[in-house]
Amino acid sequence: MIGKVYAYRRWMNKQMTRFSTTQIIAVAFAVIILIGAVLLTLPIASRSGVGCNFRSALFTATSATCVTGLVLFDTWTQWSAFGQTVILCLIEIGGLGFMSAASLFVFLLGRKVRLKQRLVMAQAMSMNDVHGVVRLQKLVLFGSLSVQAVGASILTLRFWSELGFAKALRWGIFHSISAFCNAGFDIMGCFEPGTSIMRYNTDPIVNLTLMGLIVIGGLGFFVWEELIHIRKFHKFSVYTKLVLTITGILIAGGTVAIALIEWNNPDTLGNMAWYDKILASAFQSVTLRTAGFAGIDQAKLTDAGKGVSIALMLIGGSSGSTAGGVKTVTVVVMLLYLCARARGKENVSVFRRTIPNYQALDAMIITMIMVMLTFFGAIFISITSGFSLVDALFETSSALATVGLSAGNSANLSIGSQYLIILYMYFGRVGVLTISLGFLMGDRVQERFRYAQTKLLIG
Repeated sequence: MIGKVYAYRRWMNKQMTRFSTTQIIAVAFAVIILIGAVLLTLPIASRSGVGCNFRSALFTATSATCVTGLVLFDTWTQWSAFGQTVILCLIEIGGLGFMSAASLFVFLLGRKVRLKQRLVMAQAMSMNDVHGVVRLQKLVLFGSLSVQAVGASILTLRFWSELGFAKALRWGIFHSISAFCNAGFDIMGCFEPGTSIMRYNTDPIVNLTLMGLIVIGGLGFFVWEELIHIRKFHKFSVYTKLVLTITGILIAGGTVAIALIEWNNPDTLGNMAWYDKILASAFQSVTLRTAGFAGIDQAKLTDAGKGVSIALMLIGGSSGSTAGGVKTVTVVVMLLYLCARARGKENVSVFRRTIPNYQALDAMIITMIMVMLTFFGAIFISITSGFSLVDALFETSSALATVGLSAGNSANLSIGSQYLIILYMYFGRVGVLTISLGFLMGDRVQERFRYAQTKLLIG
């Protein structure tokens, strides 16, 4: 028996070496999604005791694993305690990365982390080498669990008097994990299905706690390490300086833009006190990148408000974090490159450092892929599901950027559109990571010959 187990392990290790680390990540996410979908089809997973169909379960499992938050059913109304636990586990695995979950057992058992495992860890966290990857992985695990525990404690204390300790603890844990992982799932449908956290959109404790968890989860694990060990802004790496600067600008800018646009809209902010409007605007700005909790009704935003929301969703959080989107630094590098080229400059520089041109071009490629997929997917949804083009753009942006907000109600999507959103959620979490890692880890192709140059009319 022992010989068979040993032979099986050798066979598995041999099979694993045939896959690149990016392929392992992509396949692992797909397997986790399928396992989650199967579990959600079980009768015990549904509150009614009747199992849901596989398509709906696959949609929910993909949304949870890819930390998106788009749903066909209200999470509290549809899913039992078992189903909600499955969803929460998928969120945690998807948010921190499957390698984080796997490495937890390795660390607890005191096993040595092998080179192949280090490579997968590094690529799962968007690192370009394995130096310090185990130390960073430990920080990711224990730092994440600590932050989630603090968030859960605050939310539990807030809900205790209203819900009783047992339910408050359950709510605190669920929403803390969902917020930190930028997933956007909630179980507040017991008050009114589909309203997310609108019941608490003027509650500073709930809003500020969720906002803090979302921002911390969206900063990225590299930024965490520098904040903990370096602490002084002028000594931070250029990447960390950019992340912190752009995150602050986007939060503040998004808050101002949403407040100005929606201030007098009676269906969103119009009927609130001025200080509640500011709080709700700030929460909307934060949740769009890329948490997905709805503090206000997204369907009742003005078209201008939806336009700002789409832009913030596509930008998303930072690399190596629980957030999705194009990523903050990617967008900044692209904009810096465009500004430099428009001024006739060849080089892009920031914080007294020059950014390689090939990285600027990589940033443009990722951005263009996301924008094109958003636009063409929106056309398909508009044709097949009857959504307006703005609402369809909102839906595809939310899926690709793994946000989870919907302006047209995802349950109203056609079957074809639902499968498209499933693919978009998977691509938004795994595909963008794979493409980025391809740029980061791949060797540049050496061209053997080059055609004679020609000049074209541009502009």
